[in-house]
Amino acid sequence: MGKLLFQGHGSYRIITNDNVVIYVDPFIGDGYDIPADIILVTHEHPDHNKVELVPKKDDTIIIRNNTLRTGNIYSSTSIKGVGIEACEAYNKNHSRYQCVGYILSFDGITLYASGDTSLTDDMQNKLPKYHLDYALLPIDGKYNMDAKEAAKCASIINAKHVIPVHMKPMELFDMEIAKTFEAPNRLIVEAGEEITL
Repeated sequence: MGKLLFQGHGSYRIITNDNVVIYVDPFIGDGYDIPADIILVTHEHPDHNKVELVPKKDDTIIIRNNTLRTGNIYSSTSIKGVGIEACEAYNKNHSRYQCVGYILSFDGITLYASGDTSLTDDMQNKLPKYHLDYALLPIDGKYNMDAKEAAKCASIINAKHVIPVHMKPMELFDMEIAKTFEAPNRLIVEAGEEITL
């Protein structure tokens, strides 16, 4: 079974059944000990783009916010059996032309890595069609939507499991804030915790 290690803040590592190693928005926490096959950066803010933390293989592929997006056109790719599709990410602090989310498909699982965002058109019109297994949503209420808006997004997206991340700027994790995210399909994962997908 695949695994997801929540490293903290907005950083996490995924290892698929085929041992493809994916890092999303590297910045903080532990777990930068396995060489990456894929590194995904949703945007170039310094708390999301520390690719130098990640050990790399000779063929590691780094996908940044403009790799699969040109203007308003979002595209997709497949790397080592992992489908990666860019989608919208934006709010008052994050320009839609500098940020993306990713829809990942692997092991029969579909996972939405939202990056820093609030409610987007894609959440309403596109994401429900994917019947997502997992969605990771920011809830800090300062740079992103707060827990209440994130819960609304969760109900629209309707993923089987929604994991709150990016709870407190620059902090690994905050249980008190995590618990304010009251989506019925909430799955709280603490920093440093690894779950089986």
